[in-house]
Amino acid sequence: MGMIGGGQGAFIGAVHRMAAAMDNQIELVCGAFSSTAEKSFASGKELFLPENRVYANYEEMILKEKQLPESERMDFVSIVTPNHMHFPPAKMALENGFHVICDKPLSFNLKQAIELKDIVNQTKQVFALTHNYTGYPMVKQAREMIKNNNLGNIRKVVVEYPQGWLSDFVEQTGQKQSLWRTDPEKSGAGGSIGDIGTHAANLAEYISGLEIAEICADLTTFVEGRQLDDDANILLHFNNGAKGILHCSQVCAGEENALSLKIYGEKGGLEWHQQEPNSLVYIQKDESKQILRTGVGNLFDITNQHTRLPAGHPEGYLEAFANIYRNFAHAIRHKDDPAKLEENLDFPSVYEGIRGMLFIEKVIESSKSDKKWTKIDV
Repeated sequence: MGMIGGGQGAFIGAVHRMAAAMDNQIELVCGAFSSTAEKSFASGKELFLPENRVYANYEEMILKEKQLPESERMDFVSIVTPNHMHFPPAKMALENGFHVICDKPLSFNLKQAIELKDIVNQTKQVFALTHNYTGYPMVKQAREMIKNNNLGNIRKVVVEYPQGWLSDFVEQTGQKQSLWRTDPEKSGAGGSIGDIGTHAANLAEYISGLEIAEICADLTTFVEGRQLDDDANILLHFNNGAKGILHCSQVCAGEENALSLKIYGEKGGLEWHQQEPNSLVYIQKDESKQILRTGVGNLFDITNQHTRLPAGHPEGYLEAFANIYRNFAHAIRHKDDPAKLEENLDFPSVYEGIRGMLFIEKVIESSKSDKKWTKIDV
């Protein structure tokens, strides 16, 4: 793995490195860790990389790595930069023969996302997007239960993602994570809707197996002086006729990362909370609630395949991330074996990335419009 971004002071870069290393299938061999050469070299030194494998910028890294023998050069790049710097290195890496795993959202805007899809299709490289919440075992269990018709026809989806860390004008203090996430030049057109709303929408579509077809959105910027939205309330119509509600906010004072989803069908419902990820609540008509637990009982094979620890040992954010990296690594290994490749494609792709960018664009359009409903079409 070669990494672009994620140097000193970055949060998500360290998460990606820990997740990638968890199964001993991936080794960090090179990187361009910052937009400044000095910081990139300092970061590489802290990570004990050889000096000749730390680069001043991503362009240099991709071109020099390409010149190395196949047995020595990186196999793929991990892009962990702010949003505005996802597309350029992804495009260059793919066009130079490297696979790509990229933090979400896919790109700065929808136009870039569509162009990236075309590049992925043309180059035939493996591409993954780290919507990491899809990696949790009980999220896999919920998805399989719906595919297995345990809930019947889906009628209602309620997904929420409240945080409180932007309740004050913290970007004014120079706090690094808030600075770029609230800057439209780096984050793109969406604030909370791009940062966490896309996670909520992706989780709703992933678990339900449905797609959001129409939205009615209301975006707000509560903190005076902030340039992007910090709160969103959205009504959803799904492509099977189901109705839904999505709310995400970064000004819910006191909340941490309270992502949760409730989904109801004609025969029952499911409930999952990211802050209690080992549990899945299963409700059936006229029956008592059941609490399904990771590693306990007759769960689906795919659930068990993504479970790493014996029952009762908490599995969380890093393990979910690691499941995506492990599946991505397997897909690279079996790239030329269509049957085995298909078995290992359980990770978000460029298509989910386009869905996310389309969601951001249409939420903003809907919030500005006097129309009640805005269609979502790829």
